[in-house]
Amino acid sequence: MSSRRIAQSSVNWAALAERVPPNQKANLAAFKTKSDKYLRSVVANPETPPKIDWSFYKKNVPVAGMVDKFQKAYEGLQIPYPADNVTKLVEAQEKEVQQEIAKFVKESEVRISDYQTQIATLKALLPFDQMTMEDFKDSFPEQALDPINRPSFWPHTPEEQEPGAPNAEPHH
Repeated sequence: MSSRRIAQSSVNWAALAERVPPNQKANLAAFKTKSDKYLRSVVANPETPPKIDWSFYKKNVPVAGMVDKFQKAYEGLQIPYPADNVTKLVEAQEKEVQQEIAKFVKESEVRISDYQTQIATLKALLPFDQMTMEDFKDSFPEQALDPINRPSFWPHTPEEQEPGAPNAEPHH
């Protein structure tokens, strides 16, 4: 089984620090310290176990078969590296999020174009300080006062109208 060696941290700490809220910076610093300590301890150990001179021990150990038994156990020792069964899930989740982002961007572009047409419409209107009541009624018929077709009470807000009136706010 081939072992994978961690040579350096694959975490981009600067990019991660940009996304962490200010009240969590201390936790990130503590986590980075623990991560660096672990990385240093892993790098301090050799990648492969040390080679043992078995012939030296066979000559100097008087018990017959003991060195052979240890040699067989030592060479048969394999420390399993945990299986990576999370990367595929993370990649699938990343694809999902990318699709959501693309959908949001498309929806945002539609909203932006709608807002730009609304801005163009508003810019094409007369400035409000130059507009007469008639101009306002022509531009915004649903908001203008219409005492004949839709009579209302002062201050002409929906809350102040009688129930059942065309301008009244619906009662629950």
